[in-house]
Order: sequence, then C-alpha cells, then structure tokens
Amino acid sequence: MRLMVKGVAKLWLLLIIGISQPVLASSESNPITFAADGNKLSGLLDVPANGEAHALVIIVHGYGKTNVVEQNWYFDLRVHFAKEGIATFVWDKPGCGTSEGEFDPNQPVKSSAGEVLAAAQFLRDQNIPGSQKIGLWGISRAGWIAPLAMSQDDEIKFWISVSGVDAKESFGYLLQSNWKLEGYDNAEIEHLYGQWLNGNRIVANAGAFDDYLAATVDLRSDPFFDYMSGGDTSIGKAGFSALVENWRELGQTIDSDSGLALYVEGFPEMLGQLDVSVLALFGERDSIVDWRSTRQLYEETIGQNPNATLRIATFPDGNHNLHQSENGSFKEMLEILSSPKIVAGYYDAISAWISEVVAAEEEPES
Repeated sequence: MRLMVKGVAKLWLLLIIGISQPVLASSESNPITFAADGNKLSGLLDVPANGEAHALVIIVHGYGKTNVVEQNWYFDLRVHFAKEGIATFVWDKPGCGTSEGEFDPNQPVKSSAGEVLAAAQFLRDQNIPGSQKIGLWGISRAGWIAPLAMSQDDEIKFWISVSGVDAKESFGYLLQSNWKLEGYDNAEIEHLYGQWLNGNRIVANAGAFDDYLAATVDLRSDPFFDYMSGGDTSIGKAGFSALVENWRELGQTIDSDSGLALYVEGFPEMLGQLDVSVLALFGERDSIVDWRSTRQLYEETIGQNPNATLRIATFPDGNHNLHQSENGSFKEMLEILSSPKIVAGYYDAISAWISEVVAAEEEPES
C-alpha cells in the first residue's frame, strides 16, 4: 500500500493485532536479535512453556511502523500458537523499537522478504524449537512478502494469509470503498478515482509537476483524501520529485489494464508455483484490500496446484484486521483499535487448520 501524499501517520496504526498484556504460562517469551541487510533487528521469540514445538511461525507485518517488543504486539496470536504447540518469532522493522537502521515507510517488498529469509535461516542455525518446520503468518502487505520469501526458501512449509493482497496496488480500492462508505455517489467516486490514477501515471512516468497539479485538483481538495493524508494534501516540487524518485527506486511498473502499480512482477505465476499448505482468511467488510479479488486469485493459482493445499475462510463481520466491525471503514477501523474484538471463528479456523494440516503432516524420514 502506498500513499501519493506526504502524511501517512494514520496508516501506521492499521495492523496492531496484539495488545500488551502479561505473558501467560502457556508460553515463554524472550527478546532476541538477528542480522538482516547489515542491521541488527530486535524481536520476540515465544516457545511453548514445555520448551518443545512441532512448528514455528514467523509473523510478517503489514504496512507501517512497528513497536513489537515495547508494546508486546500480537500477544493474543502468539499465545494462541503456543497453546497449539507452535513457537513464534516477530521483530521490529529497521529503525523501529530498538532495531537498527532507518525506517522506510515505502520499504520494498523484496527487502521485507529478505528479512523473512534471514530470520528463517537464523532460527534454523540456532536450532530453535519448531524450526524444523517453519511457516509464515502475515497480514495485508505481507501477502506480497510471504510468497517472495517462500519462492526462495523451499523449507518454509506453510502460510497463513490474513487479508491478503492481489497482484496490484491496493490504495485505489481503499479510496473507492471508503468514498462509498462516506456517502459519495458513483459519479463523484469515478471522477476522483480517475484523478488519482492520472496522478499515479504522471509520477510513474516522471512527468511534469505542473501536469500532476492540474490532473489532481479535485482529488487534493477532497475531504477524505485530505483525511488520509494527515490533513496535508499540499505538494511542492521537492515533494513531487521525491514521489518520482521513490517510484524509480521501488522499480514498479503500471498494469496496462487497471492503471495500478504492480509490486511483484509475475505475481500470479509465483503463487501458482508455491507447493505449500495455505490458509487464507478474509473479512467481508474489508475496505482496505479487495478481498474478493485476492480470493479469486488464490483459487486460480494456489488452488490449481496439485502439490499445494488451499483453504479459505471468510468472516461476514470482519474488517481488514479481522476485528468485529459494523461497516469496515478506515475511520471505524482506527476507532476500534483501542478495544478491538477479534471476529468470532477466527482462532477456531486457525486451530482446525493447524490440527488437520500442519500438525498432521509427517516429516520425511532422514
């Protein structure tokens, strides 16, 4: 997900699934560091209380800053996996928490996948309980990161995808969905969305600053777009140049049919080549990513691979974070983060799948 404006602070709050609580007796949590791309990254390793694990889940973040260690992120999820006999590992991104490096809100997915690969190798080298069978749990943007990592490490055996993304940029869907929830009519949405697409094309093609301003006049004065920008939709030549440079550094291309950015070239083909077990979970009130499009993509790729397994579960009242939701809007999602309630059936779906697929898989004899 990427914003074509300067202010992205609100998005940093999106994916806080865990809440800081005392660690329960079902697991033992320890701070741990590992190296990735020259930085020491700090995280938390949770192992079931008995010190044994039949698998290990690497938790892969979505978009935005993290504060894993200090705020004990993903606590409920980590405890749940521990109760299933599965260890977990999650870390702060570069420049977040006590991790070294500089935080990049537009960190390339390839770089994020590199962190996953480094973590997986570190866990194996240290013979961490459960590292004989490593899997990934990832949300939102992790839907690009996880397949990239799995395509380079055939020892990653399973993947739990939460609110996963399809092959294309998702911010356009966020805008359209939330404009509708804000009460805009179809003509207004089509007009504003067209301006957003034109602005993208100008940036992607390193066009002229004046052309960008002319193409996005109504968009930049729109109240919801202003809200998403943190209250600052103004952009100067320097800011525009930074957008162009960022696009160049990410190496993105534009999909000719939709006009949306492609984060991973050949993404459908990559999914089709995965030979792992996959559990895909979606909230039907997700206004952040197009879950219907992602579900169809998974069914057409992972679901057609005879060497892979795919199970999909959707939750009618779930938003992007799989929190209980009334309408799934971006604003509502932020409002309920202070006291979120995981949608009914979420953990049951994970437990059933772990029991039937992950725990049931026999390791090959040496």
